[in-house]
Amino acid sequence: MAKIAAPHTRLISPPLRNRLRAALLLSGSLLFLSACQTLGVDVYQPTVAPSATPQTAEKAGASDPRTRIGANEHPRIIASYGGEFPDAKTERLVARIVGALTLVSENPSQAYRITVLNSPAVNAFALPGGYLYVTRGLLALANDASEVAAVLSHEMAHVTANHGLERQRREQEVELAGQVAEELFANSIDGRRAVARGKLSLAAFSRNQELQADVIGVRMLGEAGYDPYAAARFLESMNANQQFSSVDPESDSSLDFLASHPNAPQRVQLAKNHARAFGMEGVGDRGRDYYLEGIDGLLFGDSPNEGYVRGTEFLHPVLGIKFRVPNGFRIDNNADAVLATGPGDLAIRFDGVTDNGRQSLSDYIASGWVTGLDPASIRETSVNGLPAAVARARADQWDFDITVIRLKDRIYRFLTAAPTGSDRLEPTASVVRAGFSRMSAMEIRQLQPLRIRIVTIAPGDTVASLAARMRGVERKVELFRLLNAVSPGSSLAPGQKVKIVTDR
Repeated sequence: MAKIAAPHTRLISPPLRNRLRAALLLSGSLLFLSACQTLGVDVYQPTVAPSATPQTAEKAGASDPRTRIGANEHPRIIASYGGEFPDAKTERLVARIVGALTLVSENPSQAYRITVLNSPAVNAFALPGGYLYVTRGLLALANDASEVAAVLSHEMAHVTANHGLERQRREQEVELAGQVAEELFANSIDGRRAVARGKLSLAAFSRNQELQADVIGVRMLGEAGYDPYAAARFLESMNANQQFSSVDPESDSSLDFLASHPNAPQRVQLAKNHARAFGMEGVGDRGRDYYLEGIDGLLFGDSPNEGYVRGTEFLHPVLGIKFRVPNGFRIDNNADAVLATGPGDLAIRFDGVTDNGRQSLSDYIASGWVTGLDPASIRETSVNGLPAAVARARADQWDFDITVIRLKDRIYRFLTAAPTGSDRLEPTASVVRAGFSRMSAMEIRQLQPLRIRIVTIAPGDTVASLAARMRGVERKVELFRLLNAVSPGSSLAPGQKVKIVTDR
C-alpha cells in the first residue's frame, strides 16, 4: 500500500465471486512483458542504439516530437511503478546488457534513457524518444543476462519497426470508425458488430506487431553474441510466473488485452525456430555468472514504503502499523489498497485516508463513501486502544463489515465482504479488527526487506533444502523452482549458483 488515499475515496462493492476477485486483484496483478501494457498513455517500445557521441535522450531527440511525448509521460510512468530503483550495481548491469544490444541496432543514431523501476511487477517497455524501462521484478525472475537481453531486444524491435506510431494511428482509426458505426446504427446489433470487428482488427494488428518484434529481437540477440534461445526460455519463465501469481491458475486469460498478443506456446515455438538460424542450442553467451553477481542483494517484492506481506500479516514500517488476516487468506499488496481473498468467497480491503476534518468516526462512516450503508448499524468502539467505528452495508448480493480506525492524522479503513447471509462475515471482520495495532520501535527495526541472495549448491542440497532457507515468503518450493527455472524432475548440480529469497 504505497499511498494514503484522498479523503472520501469510494470503496467499490463487487457483485460476484469472479468479479469480486477480479476487482480486488486487478490493480495488483503482475504486468507481463508479453502484454506491453500502455498504462493509458502512448507507451511503446524504444529504439535502442548507440550515439556517435555520448549524449542524453532528451538532447539527442530535442527536435523530435516523440521525445517530447516521452519526456511528458516519464513522470507518470515513474509514479505508476513506485519510482526509480536507485541502485548503482543494478543500473550498471542493465546498462551493460543494453550496451551490447545497441551495437547491433538498426538505428545507431538513437540515444536512450534507461530506468530501473522500483516495482515487483514483471514488465519492460518504453516511451517515445528512447525512454526505456525495466522493473526489478523482471530482473529477479531472469536467470542470466541473455534473458534480460531477450526482453529488451524485443522492446527495441518495436521502435525499429515503428510499431508505436502505427498502433496509435490504427487505434485512432478504430475509435473513429466505432463512433461512426454507433451514430449510423444507433446502438443497434449491427452497430455493436461493427465496433467488435474494429477491435478484432486491432487485436490482429497487435499480434502481428508482437510476432514481428520477436523476429527482430531474436536476430539482435544472436548478432550481439547472446544466446538466441534465451527469448524462448524467458517466455516460458514469464508464463510460469503468471501461473504462480494467478488466483485461479486454470482460468483462461487468452482474451486479456483484446487477445492482442500471441499465446505463450506459440511464441515460444516461433522464438526457437528463429533462434535456429544461429545454430543449435548452446550457441551464444548467457552471461549467467556476471548477471547473478549483479542481482545479488536485489530488493524482492514490496519496498519499505509500500509495507510488507509476511504470510497472513501485513506490516508497514513507515506508517508504523500492522494487521493480520485469518488463516487461509491470501494478501495482495497493491498501490491503492491491501487486498485479501479467502475461502467461502470472503474478501478484505484495507486502505487509509488523511484525516483532515477531525469529525467523529461515526459521522465519517456516514459521509457518503460507503455504498449500501445501514445507518442504524453505525457504532463507535475502540481497537487496541485506538478510537474506531464499525457499521454494516449490503449491495449486490454481498454483505459488508466496515471498520474505521483513527491513528494520528489518518483514518484506516477495512471493508470485509461476504456473500449475503454468510455466517463467516462477523468472525472474519473480528479477527481483522483485533489484529490491527501500532508497531513497536523494535518491530520496525527488526523488519527487513526481502532480497535476492545468490548461494552455491553444496553436495547433498536439494530443491526442498534450498527452499527451506528462504524467509518471508509462502509456497517456498514453488517459488524456488520459479525463480531458478527448475522444472520438476530436474537435478541440481553441486557448485551451481541459484537464487533464494531472504531478509538476511
